Parts: sequence; structure tokens; C-alpha cells
Amino acid sequence: MTAVSVIGAQDKMVDLPEEIFAAKVNVPLIHQVVVAQQAAARQGTHAAKTRGQVRGGGKKPYRQKGTGRARQGSLRAPQYAGGGTAHGPVPRSYVQRTPKKMKTAALRGALSDRLSHGRVLVVSSFVDGDVPKTKDAVAVLSAAIGSLSRPVLVEDQLNTYDVLASDHVVFTEQALTAFVARATKGADQ
Repeated sequence: MTAVSVIGAQDKMVDLPEEIFAAKVNVPLIHQVVVAQQAAARQGTHAAKTRGQVRGGGKKPYRQKGTGRARQGSLRAPQYAGGGTAHGPVPRSYVQRTPKKMKTAALRGALSDRLSHGRVLVVSSFVDGDVPKTKDAVAVLSAAIGSLSRPVLVEDQLNTYDVLASDHVVFTEQALTAFVARATKGADQ
């Protein structure tokens, strides 16, 4: 077990389980999961009209033979301005099937990478008193990290992309306990 000191509490340490925070970092797996996650976020509603969907063009523009020009059947063919699009985009789903074990392994690898670089932090809490204030939360983060010029992920619903897109991952003690319980329960099944 790796121990991390809790920021905001005097001489308190929290153990991070090795099966989550010391997992093997599999870069191709992490890449595949991130690509699948970004693909699933795409709308897929793009479309272009084909020659059959464009308005007009029902009449043959000129006769078939005797003009010395190439035969044409419609002014809405793809080679004309105002014509339809040949092989244009059609609505589709970009969702890729990613097994749950792959997502879990990628998340564990990303968290392990962040911990190996000392970028996983645990704070006692962000709120002093009953009323939460953004100013207090920023003060706690500034004390923990220093400069807030780089992206920081405060744990809520973890996913691999968010862990990789942020420089630091910050847990509260309660959130870490809940996350470890969820992650170890999922591994037992």
C-alpha cells in the first residue's frame, strides 16, 4: 500500500490500495478507451443531401443526342452547382463497444501513472463551516498544488480521459473512501 499525506489534517496519512493505484500502465489500452470515450461523445447527426433529395431537377436539361455535349439527366447531379452530394455524410452512431474490464484497467493505469509522478492528492475537505464557498475551495487547492494555472481534476465521477487531461487528481477523504469501495467491489465481481 502506498501512503499519501492528507492536506489540511495534521500528521494524517491515507493508504491507497495497490490494485488501483499501482496497476500496470498499458498505454495502448488507455488510448483505445479514450478514443472510444471521445467517439461516444460525438453526435453523429451530420448529413448531406443526395441528388434524389435536392429540390428541383426533374426535367432533362437538353436532349440526349445531337448537341455535341455529354448526355445529362438532371441539373441536380453532383457535377452541377446546386446538385446533390455524391457519397456525402449520413447520420450514424460512433459508439464503440468497450468492455467494462478494459475501462477499469485503463482508469487504474491512468491513476497509477498520476500517482507515480506524485500528482494524486488527498485533502481533508474543501468546506470550512456550514456554507460552502468557492474562495475556500480555491484556497485549499492552492495550498495543495501551488499554482492553479494547469488543469486540476477534483474527483467526482472518474473516467480515463479526465484523469489524463488534468495534471493533478484531488480526492477528498470521503470521496477517496467511496471510490475505493466502488472500485474494489467492481473487481470482486
